[in-house]
Amino acid sequence: MRIKKGDTVQVLSGNDKGKTGEVLEVIPKTEKVIVKGVNIRKKHVKPRKQGEEGGIIPVECAIHSSKVNVVCTKCNKPARIGYKIEKDEKVRVCKRCGNKIK
Repeated sequence: MRIKKGDTVQVLSGNDKGKTGEVLEVIPKTEKVIVKGVNIRKKHVKPRKQGEEGGIIPVECAIHSSKVNVVCTKCNKPARIGYKIEKDEKVRVCKRCGNKIK
């Protein structure tokens, strides 16, 4: 997968189209990502310990990685990711401006 934990991404389609957020978790087995503030669902939590509170809490759910694009730090727009080899090291590159992505 071209998306990594900590990347800033923008949602391309779905209910949260246009929103940006940081990738909290990447699930390569199912090709899904969890993005902060995107695809929020309500989770009903039951108190498990003495004194713990239950209730309805908002939780970010996973979305497919094809629905998001990494936002380039230089051009500040969502861009596709390419790879270049520099000094025996594979580096991610923005296909729009050619800037190296951390």
